[in-house]
Amino acid sequence: MIKRVLDQRYELQELIGGGGMADVYRAQDLLLNRPVAVKILHEQFKSDTEFINKFNREAQAAARLSHPNIVNIFDVGVMDDAHYIVMEYVPGRTLKDRIKQEGHLSVEDALQVARDIARALAHAHANNLVHCDIKPHNILMMPDGSAKVADFGIARAVTESTMTYTGNVVGSVHYFSPEQAKGTMITPKSDVYSLGVVLYEMLTGALPFTGETPVSIAMKHLQEEPASVRQLDPSIPPVVEAIVARAMSKDPAMRPVAAELMHDIQQAEQMLGAGHGYGNGGQPDPFATQVLPRVEEPAEPIVSRRERNHAAVYEDEEPEENEKSIFKSKAFIAGLIMVLVMGFFAGAFMSYGKFWSTAEVVVPDVTGKQMTLARQILEDKKLRVNVAETYDASVPAGTVVSQNPEAGAKVKEERLVTIYVSKGGESMEMPDLKGLSRTDAEEKLKKMGLKIGSIYERNSDEEAGTVIATDPRAGSKITKGQSVDITVSKGKKEKKASVPDVTGLPLEAAKEAITSAGFHVGSVTKEASKQAAGTVISQSPSGGSSIAEGTSVNLVVAEASTAKSKQENNKTNSKQENDNPAVQRSTEGSKSR
Repeated sequence: MIKRVLDQRYELQELIGGGGMADVYRAQDLLLNRPVAVKILHEQFKSDTEFINKFNREAQAAARLSHPNIVNIFDVGVMDDAHYIVMEYVPGRTLKDRIKQEGHLSVEDALQVARDIARALAHAHANNLVHCDIKPHNILMMPDGSAKVADFGIARAVTESTMTYTGNVVGSVHYFSPEQAKGTMITPKSDVYSLGVVLYEMLTGALPFTGETPVSIAMKHLQEEPASVRQLDPSIPPVVEAIVARAMSKDPAMRPVAAELMHDIQQAEQMLGAGHGYGNGGQPDPFATQVLPRVEEPAEPIVSRRERNHAAVYEDEEPEENEKSIFKSKAFIAGLIMVLVMGFFAGAFMSYGKFWSTAEVVVPDVTGKQMTLARQILEDKKLRVNVAETYDASVPAGTVVSQNPEAGAKVKEERLVTIYVSKGGESMEMPDLKGLSRTDAEEKLKKMGLKIGSIYERNSDEEAGTVIATDPRAGSKITKGQSVDITVSKGKKEKKASVPDVTGLPLEAAKEAITSAGFHVGSVTKEASKQAAGTVISQSPSGGSSIAEGTSVNLVVAEASTAKSKQENNKTNSKQENDNPAVQRSTEGSKSR
């Protein structure tokens, strides 16, 4: 890329910076023989016609800005699909570099830089251009200490159009306004909030909000209040603390416009320069705690409607009868008719556009687009836009869910189109489903507008079919329409063991072996066998089988045959006779006779 010449005029000499959207080169304008800075968009934006068109419009609008505190844009062009902007070359460092090198700026220097930025923003806002990405990285420091704001023309195009690439807000989350973090309408006061964050960082050397992820930081911009600058540095005057707090108000209505902020800073500089609020050996003056007045439009004298009516009566000196009969007068009736007619035409204009015009436009499809981009597309078609918010968990916050009239409808110019922008899912607390049956748990989730996710089963001591866990867990914050996973009990887990082989053992020994292994002895039956009576000749389940503990093991025990039993009985009787002395004497007597 170095030594490349764009359009036979701008010779690229050195890469001096870059970011997620473009690279910046120091270049030489061969025609006017002066140094310039050339910003060239990255490759991924070459094929996005919508992005390129908006980028060119914004850049051309920024080129019309001419202010000592704004980096001037000289040219916009394209060569070999490389879209570029030619800007004023400002040698030196960025404000971010200065803060890193110095830790933080003095109160005097910080106010001077903030005043320069506010002056630049006031000029841009007066020309209907919102920067959208004010941060120290985009503030260039001049050798005399003054500041110039850079990146007008690309900041808004990036913030709006890159939504169509990934659906994520692109920019500097540490300096986002709450409305940018939320994805709602961006106004000139969004720049004022970002300037408040920059002033906070210049004074303290720290950012008001930090976090592990961009989402966590964005949520802090929406929900949390930062530590005041005087908490971090008590030597900062209260009047300066008030300026920072006012600029960083969560509610845009509470923030000053850029011109008012510049006026506040000038007043603070005068007070501090005159010794008010930052004298007494570094001790703040109590009078400096006052909040600087806002610059307002001249107010109309406060006169009630009743007083004005009385004044008219005294001036005209109308009789009381005429005052009572005014509702019956021709003038009143004519006026009422006029009001009704005007109301009709106003309603027709609001709803249907220029009803006297024959020009029609086709309503473009803006569903699925980020709100600010959708607004721009509709306004480019000469349509007016009304924004309404709605909960929709399936659509990212800040994205258009639906529109009325629908896409493709033919309407007259200036027709009001309402776009419904997602606020994400409605927030709620995850219920406790433990102990419920699976059916009851699913029914409860459906009634709450939650979806049934995956169903898992796991052994536990709870009764089978009972919910034992959920994801998300009970008590956590969830959004309506979110999916919930359920884990259901399968009952206690069966422990398995190997059945001992007890064949050949006497019955009692076999029983002991079975119970010791964790099983029960089942039925015991006898069967004729050549084996010794009382010996286990078979078992079920067989030895070595792996079955659940507590299962019964049935046994078959050997029993002697009938003939064998008689023979054994005779032997037993003979033995008993031989062992009996009386029988022996009787036998001996018989033999002697």
